[in-house]
Amino acid sequence: MLKKLIFVAFGFIVSLPYAQNDPVFCEQINALNQRIQQFHFRPKPLDDSLSKAVFDLFLERLDENKRFFQQSDLLLFQSDEFQLDDAIVSGDCSFIVKYSTILKQRIEASKTYVASLENETFDYSGKDTLYFKAEANSKYFKDDQIFKKYWNKRIRYFILDHLVEQDSAFSYLEENFKILEAEAKPKVIQNQICLLDELLHKNGDMDSFVKESFLNAFANYQDPNTFFYNDSDKSQFESSVSNHQLTFGIDTAKNKNGDIIIAYIAPGSAAFLNGNFEENDVIKSLTSPTQTLETFCVSNEDISAFTSNEKNKTIIFKIKKQNGSIQEIPLTKTELKIEQNSSTAFIVKHKKSNFAYLNIPSFYTDFDSPLGNGLAHDVANQLQIINKENVKGLIIDLRFNGGGSLKEAAELSGLFINKGPLAILKYGNGDTFTITDDFKGTLFNKPVIILIDNFSASASEFFAAAMQDYNRAIIVGSPSHGKASAQVILPLSDTGDLGFCKLTIEKFYRITGKSHQSVGIVPDIVLPSLYDGIKTNEAHSPFALSNDAITPAFKHTSYKKLPLAEIQLQSNIRVENNESFEAIKNLSSTMLSTYIDRDVSYALTLNKVYDDVHSYNNVWNKLYEVLDSATNQIKVKNTSDTKNKLNVDNIELNGSLIDDISTDIYIHEALLILSDIRKIKRR
Repeated sequence: MLKKLIFVAFGFIVSLPYAQNDPVFCEQINALNQRIQQFHFRPKPLDDSLSKAVFDLFLERLDENKRFFQQSDLLLFQSDEFQLDDAIVSGDCSFIVKYSTILKQRIEASKTYVASLENETFDYSGKDTLYFKAEANSKYFKDDQIFKKYWNKRIRYFILDHLVEQDSAFSYLEENFKILEAEAKPKVIQNQICLLDELLHKNGDMDSFVKESFLNAFANYQDPNTFFYNDSDKSQFESSVSNHQLTFGIDTAKNKNGDIIIAYIAPGSAAFLNGNFEENDVIKSLTSPTQTLETFCVSNEDISAFTSNEKNKTIIFKIKKQNGSIQEIPLTKTELKIEQNSSTAFIVKHKKSNFAYLNIPSFYTDFDSPLGNGLAHDVANQLQIINKENVKGLIIDLRFNGGGSLKEAAELSGLFINKGPLAILKYGNGDTFTITDDFKGTLFNKPVIILIDNFSASASEFFAAAMQDYNRAIIVGSPSHGKASAQVILPLSDTGDLGFCKLTIEKFYRITGKSHQSVGIVPDIVLPSLYDGIKTNEAHSPFALSNDAITPAFKHTSYKKLPLAEIQLQSNIRVENNESFEAIKNLSSTMLSTYIDRDVSYALTLNKVYDDVHSYNNVWNKLYEVLDSATNQIKVKNTSDTKNKLNVDNIELNGSLIDDISTDIYIHEALLILSDIRKIKRR
């Protein structure tokens, strides 16, 4: 196949068969614009500013790293730079065709040229130079010569990187370089061709990818949390914030050979009960009532999108068993509880005292029923369980919790405070509404630590802010993401056949009237993080909503404030003398200066690539060595209730969770802070 590809032209564009308007795409643009103008919190006008911004976002989505388009393409595209607003108003969406046509040709040209390199003798003498620049203002290729030079250099680098990762002894690589390079070269080239094929099939096909990229560029210009969703996007999002889903119960992954394999089968799922599926089976194709997806050179993300699509309720899985036999197995989705979204408490010990630990991975809810059993209901059950265990305090872990249902966040807050306002919603017309806990009493009255990080967002921040403003919990960790807005999913048509949009419809504020939008929740006790200094927060996203404040309509009565200064001081002393936290600070600083913000260049040779790769690996290895040598392991056990419910299906997951908790230095520090609070209260 590679030899055949060599003789294909390198993608010179002779003529572009531009088509007339695609009526469905035109309807999608019009419907998305109507939804935005009618429901978005701050809809932006259709003008030249919008056109310019959407144009830039669109091109970035199509060719993020500027690996495909050439400057001549940009000259053709630039006629749209200030005309997209007019096209949207007039309903003329024919502009999209040239982007899809040219991008497809450029990727095909890249495939062809990369394939031709298998017959070329590469130069590793150092004549060429590698450049690594963070956020470099790179340009699109000037011409075919620059395009070929880029891909030639890229393939050579990947070959050297592959060799270095395969063997740690430089002397061996140097002595056997010719043989090893000859073996690695076709593998690397085929892998790159496969990755390019994945791009051609992204979102099902290139035309769909380009159209959806434009719809998302238009949506993201409003704010970073407004999106266009196809059926699969919608299903995957709802699964991430739900405790139940319709699913086949199969998680997939790519193995070293590039095959899509079954990585995990959920106990009790349709695949589990079918009995014909096994882990490491290779999936050759997926066939729904409307289409077949061949899995060769298709990304695992596209496989997940296909199986998650709510329209694909029954799929024929064509699988290759480990004995080489091929089977075609029809499978229909069934409802399954999502274990990853479940919240289960553990008992953690410090000296002779029991404390509780509860991880909340998302603010999941029951989409089918507003009164369904979501996160707050599950946590209420866990609080009743740990109250029977005579715990002296609770650690709630919201790290990497991207949010979910604000309804669940409000109800969760009510479990820890007696009564009162929790947050303030502000709508696009300026009206406000105060969310309150109207129920007297609490389910847990002992000290609480809430762990947050840069990825704690939205509903996580709602809950953490309420607990901080009421002095009900001490917030520990890193400043949160800074997303103080709420979204709703709306269909673009009555039937949903045009897709959906996740639309920002309101902002929410703390009960003090202040906003954490683009600022985040600032912890009472800040701990070092690997992500310190890295631009992960919403403030760094284009077109993020601004930070402001409003006047609260209701006053709240806080709990008695803890002596934070003393607690902070004791924590700071421990952290400064903790080798693990020191290693994290060092790694964060090194990664930021040497890799994230790197601006280096070196000759394209084996020894230079070897030094660079091993320098990077050594930075991480030093951290792992320190963490592995840490002796402060936490004593963790299940609650009595959990012990009674453990079975063969979940005992392995339970053991893994206990191992993770017992060695987590952030949980350990939170446990020590709880112990400090208890000592202070005893005085």
